[in-house]
Amino acid sequence: MRVLYWKLVSAAVSTVVILLASSNNALAVPSFARQTGMACEACHTVFPELTPFGRAFKLNGYLIDNLPQVKEVTAEKKESLLLNWLPPLSVQFVASYTKFNTALPDPNGGLSQNGTVQFPEAFSLFYAGRIAPQLGGFIQITYDNNADAIGWDNTDIRFADLTTLGQDKPLTWGVSANNSPSVQDPWNSLPAWQYPFSQTSSLAVQPVATTQLEGIGNGTVAGLTGYGYWNNLVYLELGGYAPAPHLLGGVPLNSSFCTTANGCPTEVVHGFSPYWRVAVQPQWGRNSFEVGLVGFSDQIVPPDTNVTTGGPLNKFRDTGLDAQYQYIGDDHIFSAQARYIYEKQTLNAAAANAAAGGNPGFDPNNTLKSLRIGGSYFYQRQLGGSIGYFSTMGNTNPALYATTTGSPNTNGWAFEADYLPWQNVKLAVQYILYTKFNGSSSNYDGTGRNASDNNTLYLFAWIAF
Repeated sequence: MRVLYWKLVSAAVSTVVILLASSNNALAVPSFARQTGMACEACHTVFPELTPFGRAFKLNGYLIDNLPQVKEVTAEKKESLLLNWLPPLSVQFVASYTKFNTALPDPNGGLSQNGTVQFPEAFSLFYAGRIAPQLGGFIQITYDNNADAIGWDNTDIRFADLTTLGQDKPLTWGVSANNSPSVQDPWNSLPAWQYPFSQTSSLAVQPVATTQLEGIGNGTVAGLTGYGYWNNLVYLELGGYAPAPHLLGGVPLNSSFCTTANGCPTEVVHGFSPYWRVAVQPQWGRNSFEVGLVGFSDQIVPPDTNVTTGGPLNKFRDTGLDAQYQYIGDDHIFSAQARYIYEKQTLNAAAANAAAGGNPGFDPNNTLKSLRIGGSYFYQRQLGGSIGYFSTMGNTNPALYATTTGSPNTNGWAFEADYLPWQNVKLAVQYILYTKFNGSSSNYDGTGRNASDNNTLYLFAWIAF
């Protein structure tokens, strides 16, 4: 009876949250709107930021629905089948224009074309919603125009249930099978769904270094984590990731190609990679605040390394601190996010390769630090924008970083203005401004190219239906 009581209370609280905390756009999937019968603004401010109700919806397995069902109940009155009459499918379409401050160098000499239209830049198909009783999912398959390839994108399939713990306090618990550390996280301060600027141009110039938590993900690993959210306040999660049986350059990971002296054509995650997460989220009125810690460790086999010899590996340990604040009013919506990641690297494989290449002085012990701070404001869920600062800092290692200074340091600012004529359509102008790139503000690559040359104008239209 207590569990039933808390399920009724949870449903009532969710309804109140919808009325008090209405916000804006969708996580790109109107499937959820069709399933629940609620507007996209119930769960989202702007893509992809979640409201408190949206976080509860995700933690409870994407299961709330308001559609006719195909049901089957056993003699013990347990649900053995529960399917929506209509499958929860959605489509996302992104078209864009990208222009750099100075055209990128052409590999054959001179400068490449500057000012590129992509129509589409990306096209995604989603299954998002109930799969079975207490089992739901967010599954995305995406066509990337820049790569001219279709790939498995963000995926989170979870079992969820509700019980009580400690003086009848509600406990939402579950298990998530996903393909990227933090894709299952309910807040927007971690890398998978970071906001602002979760969406940037696929043509953007990439710095030489990024932390594992920010760089590893879809098509690289498969993870299983268990979580609990107690009294709508404390969140705990623990699990891990293993190499996913995907294609590497068109060659299966377990094929003989990856066991020859030539190794695999790209880096491979080796063994079990643990992941943990703890967060606290107090809520009052129209406000919510979250502060948390996250950790992830993995080992990498470098490209062209024989994965069967048991040789040295590159080891990474990431520890992060994050925070998020939201105010969701009738006319005004404000949010702010911050994240800091400290990564310790022990690059024994890289040191061995350097020694074999005649460079015995390679230092395998390195650090990388990533900082992101951003905020956004929207008026009447239609007009708004965001600003953010980003920084990646690491120790100098000329043998590791192919830059003029031997440093990976990159930092700058990102600005975005948005107009949402409808909840499932966003038109945006974004500008990325670099103050330092790959260790220097000027001549960072030895050819005279400056950090400001990579400043990027990005115009995009995002449509979901």
